[in-house]
Amino acid sequence: MPDGAVPILDVTDLKTVFKTRGGEVHAVNSVSFDLAPGELLGVVGESGSGKSVTMMSLIGLLPSPPAEIRAGSVMFEGRDILKMTANELRNIRGSRIGFVFQDPMTSLNPVFSVGFQIMEPLRKHMGLSKKQAKARAVELLELVGIPDPEPRLADYPHQFSGGMRQRVMIAIALACDPKVLIADEPTTALDVTIQAQILELVRELRHKLGMAIIWITHDLGVIAGIADRVMVMYGGQIVEQAPVRELFSNPLHPYTRALLETLPSVTGQRTEKLMTIEGQPPSLSAQPTSCPFKARCSKAMDICGTQNPSIFRLSGSHDVACFWDATTGKARDAG
Repeated sequence: MPDGAVPILDVTDLKTVFKTRGGEVHAVNSVSFDLAPGELLGVVGESGSGKSVTMMSLIGLLPSPPAEIRAGSVMFEGRDILKMTANELRNIRGSRIGFVFQDPMTSLNPVFSVGFQIMEPLRKHMGLSKKQAKARAVELLELVGIPDPEPRLADYPHQFSGGMRQRVMIAIALACDPKVLIADEPTTALDVTIQAQILELVRELRHKLGMAIIWITHDLGVIAGIADRVMVMYGGQIVEQAPVRELFSNPLHPYTRALLETLPSVTGQRTEKLMTIEGQPPSLSAQPTSCPFKARCSKAMDICGTQNPSIFRLSGSHDVACFWDATTGKARDAG
């Protein structure tokens, strides 16, 4: 973040555990990050790395039980969200913080019209009359690029295409002009043409509305085109954070490097086979006491099996949790 800037969202030492019949699953382990006003933060990693659970933990979207937030703080506009009551949380969700889910068909209620679902948060959070809410709903559908928006308010989710349903989800998330928008892999289920349209829409809305965005994805190509900063997660924790250009030009964690090496070259200059990351993600049945990437890492050292590396701050805005120093090719001073 720029010097002197006050983060709109400040997460410190967040830990989330699921209690199951087979024991505890430590899904989020001491995650700390901040989000500047107007910034777009990309969160990347394989499935199961803790991206979605981390963001759903922030605003109380995980069912409890089995989920339990065991430690941490989430400061938003001077208050800790984790200490809010259920009513206070409901007032934050949808009004101050919007959430776009991955699959709009399962997130939209099939028995209510699209208009009703857009108008509901407007009437609850902003106190608009039915007429005012309808007018605002028409504006929102027009904003996200739904043609002929007014008659479409009466339609149901199944009457929209996949891309249009995702636009409706974005409209609902934007209804009350939130300060932060969290988008959980919103383009994963869409074809590339519709995906490009949604990404362009997000760019336009971000600059028009000035909101901060957290964009969760496993697609590094998407992140390269829209993010200001990237946070790489693995095994329920952050392994690297950096500005987007810095991360792509100078990845420092072996996991980040491996992810980038799995991408095809758009120039066609790469002649060798694409790399695969051998092995399986780590078991999260216990709090990690060693590096979670050790078993799959070509740079692993003895210390990686006995200690879980803390975040090292490098070059001002580049953080990495790794004992291997990519600059020297040797072990980093753990002290």
